[in-house]
Amino acid sequence: MALDYLAIEALAPVLVAGTCIATAGWVFNNWLRMRHGYPLENSWGKTLYPKGDTEAQARVQLLTQENAQLRAEIGSIKDRLASVERIVTDSGYDVAQQIEGLRLAREEVTTQ
Repeated sequence: MALDYLAIEALAPVLVAGTCIATAGWVFNNWLRMRHGYPLENSWGKTLYPKGDTEAQARVQLLTQENAQLRAEIGSIKDRLASVERIVTDSGYDVAQQIEGLRLAREEVTTQ
């Protein structure tokens, strides 16, 4: 049951259109990967682009250093926040607030 000439003639535009769409999709995919900095790979998974990987490694190193600095800063902020929370929840702070409240109440009574 071989394909006859009319069947091949009917399928030719579909095959051409399919091939064009697949090629355009491949080109668009590679363009997006290059635009966003992802490496292009061959069929065996070996990186083709960018050739010089030193720039990417330097960028990763800088980002790693910045990440470590930010983590250290967040750690110090957490420590400071814990100190402030201890001060606010300390009973001595509540006593000082109560004393100030009594002083204000006393001043209001004397001024009236």
